[in-house]
Amino acid sequence: MTSQPAATSETATDHATDGVDPVRHRIAVVGGTGPQGKGLGYRFARGGHDVVLGSRAADKAEAVAAEVADRLVGVEGAGTVTGATNADACAGADLVLLAVPWDGHDELVATLPLAGTTVISCVNPLAFDKRGAHGLVIDGGEGSAAESAQRIVGDSATVVGAFHNVSAVSLWGDDDVLAHEDVLVVGDVKEAKETVMALCASVTGRPGIDAGKLRLARQVEPLTAVLISINRRYKIHSSIKVTGF
Repeated sequence: MTSQPAATSETATDHATDGVDPVRHRIAVVGGTGPQGKGLGYRFARGGHDVVLGSRAADKAEAVAAEVADRLVGVEGAGTVTGATNADACAGADLVLLAVPWDGHDELVATLPLAGTTVISCVNPLAFDKRGAHGLVIDGGEGSAAESAQRIVGDSATVVGAFHNVSAVSLWGDDDVLAHEDVLVVGDVKEAKETVMALCASVTGRPGIDAGKLRLARQVEPLTAVLISINRRYKIHSSIKVTGF
């Protein structure tokens, strides 16, 4: 798929093609025992990738991994699911998903062995008060969780933002519940972004959408607060669908 903002006929065709990522990845999910990490780990493994769920405590990660593996019994072509500490999960992984709270994010990322990997950030810096969910202002409006992760890893790894707006409830729900939605993918390195866009097929059945540079995570991350507000108002699990392809 092209990284140009205007969709060509080739781009539209690629996006409309159902299927799974033909490349089998070893994916570490940092924060893999939380609802988002667990749900994405399940979807990745269902799509044929080998997944290691990470946690601060290995025994907790192993217990959740066993739960995910049980759900994959009988799924043809499913990958493996195991559990480990966050740092051990990253060892040997080519893709690392950050599915952790914003609070303590920078300190945790700085401790992880991420060199040589593509790091996927789905971290949403949000806060909640009596008026509902809202996005936090990061670096005076000039930053995001994804950009913060890239700053920490420097040139040793590449950060791509994706899966911010996918409901954890939907991820753990029925097999086809995500078939109607799109995943927005942001990043500065074309090859890494294309890898993550292909990985999105494991979740929705089709590639993710190239939504621009990594700095646009500043808009994508807090958009989740809007979906939360819609969910509470209408008692649904809302999502994003991009039309016009």
